[in-house]
Amino acid sequence: MAISSAGIGSGLEVEDIITKLVALEKKPLEGLEKKAETIGTKISTYSNIKSLMSTMEDAASKLALDSGWNTLAVKSSNDKAVSVSVTGIASATSFSVGVQQLAKAQSTVSTSIAAGASIGSGTLTLELGAWNAGVFTAGTAAAVSVTVGASDTLAQVAAKINDSGSGVVATVLSDASGERLMLRSKETGAVSGFRITAANDTSDTGLSRLAFDLAAPTQGMAANAYQVGQDAKATVNGIAVTSSKNQLTGTIPGLTISLNEVTAVDADAMITSTVDKAAMTKNIQEFVDAYNAINTLLAESTKYDDATKTRGDLQGDGTAVGLRNSMRSVLTGGSEGSVFKTLSDIGISLGRDGNLTVNGSKLSTSLDDLDNVKKLFIQRDESGASTGIAAKMKAYVGNALSFDGLINSKTDALARESDRNLEQQDKINKRAEVSEARLRKTYTALDVKMGSLQALANYMDQQVAQWNKKD
Repeated sequence: MAISSAGIGSGLEVEDIITKLVALEKKPLEGLEKKAETIGTKISTYSNIKSLMSTMEDAASKLALDSGWNTLAVKSSNDKAVSVSVTGIASATSFSVGVQQLAKAQSTVSTSIAAGASIGSGTLTLELGAWNAGVFTAGTAAAVSVTVGASDTLAQVAAKINDSGSGVVATVLSDASGERLMLRSKETGAVSGFRITAANDTSDTGLSRLAFDLAAPTQGMAANAYQVGQDAKATVNGIAVTSSKNQLTGTIPGLTISLNEVTAVDADAMITSTVDKAAMTKNIQEFVDAYNAINTLLAESTKYDDATKTRGDLQGDGTAVGLRNSMRSVLTGGSEGSVFKTLSDIGISLGRDGNLTVNGSKLSTSLDDLDNVKKLFIQRDESGASTGIAAKMKAYVGNALSFDGLINSKTDALARESDRNLEQQDKINKRAEVSEARLRKTYTALDVKMGSLQALANYMDQQVAQWNKKD
């Protein structure tokens, strides 16, 4: 392979010349790279704006829905006996609850059987229903049959019962005398009791030991200790109520009352539910904080500091400026349906910097009139259009964040601008590569030519020197 070093033949600083000419060809890259950095910064800033607006949408949603204003603080004077929780739309109220009886599942146990011994073959039929004075009334669920093999142990019988989906749970208890089969209804309540009949395959009546029928109280498991299923019995403000579970759901709208133990006579638990002002204040503060975060970012990004001659990342960006102004206009709008017309009426003021400030004392007093505070944030007009501040903010931010909304449209435009910038950089780099190749070819040819001429000149000098010696 030939070794080439441009400039040797001509004596010119060819590499320096080519480097400077190529650098001149790439000079436009400086502006493009600087612009690319600016575009990248804008994309990053809009990504932050999008994240903060998503937080704003979540905060506005809490105040734009009825459910966001139904937060109650509930308590019981005797949590050990009666506890309560909010599980729906509830109202502030108070009432007493007395517990006379807890709901229980039916349970029973068999006589002892030698460990590992077979119980007898045949079929056990399990039915769910209610017992009343020794009479069984079957429920709506179909009876379930369990086939017991001649070699099946008590543990295997229990497994078959549990796999049958009969609504009866089986457990084997081991003690010094052997093994016992314990049965319990899966659910509490009088209607979740069970009856078990045994059909033996042979004259061996061992399987009958697992039957349960109160009509034959001396046979099978009915002859042993048992607990029939029973409903919970309670009184609410003296009115008797029953439940198949140890919970009252629907008795008081929006509240679930858990019955934990029987109360003494004249010792009912007092239940009170009041508006949770702390939760309401927290939701409003989150709304304020979310707005301030966006406003601060937009303000910093679009400002120009005349003292330091520095500009924000989005200074002069019409989209960012318009976004800040639009969000502020949503806040300054009022609600015609409330005695509170503006945020300042409830203690939330708009500062010169565009941020919101909460007067805690004034807001707390305003929340005593919860309905009107709620209307300020959630009110809608007769056409269903949002006039409440939170409802309008949620709608505006939701539209801005939608697939073809303001934010995505802007970030898509910046992404396209970035792509065009990179394409221009690629074109300049490729053009510089072609130019460098052309320059090297030209200077190599020149170098060769200059080298040839230099060799000829040297030859002529030698000849002239020889001629002069002869003289």
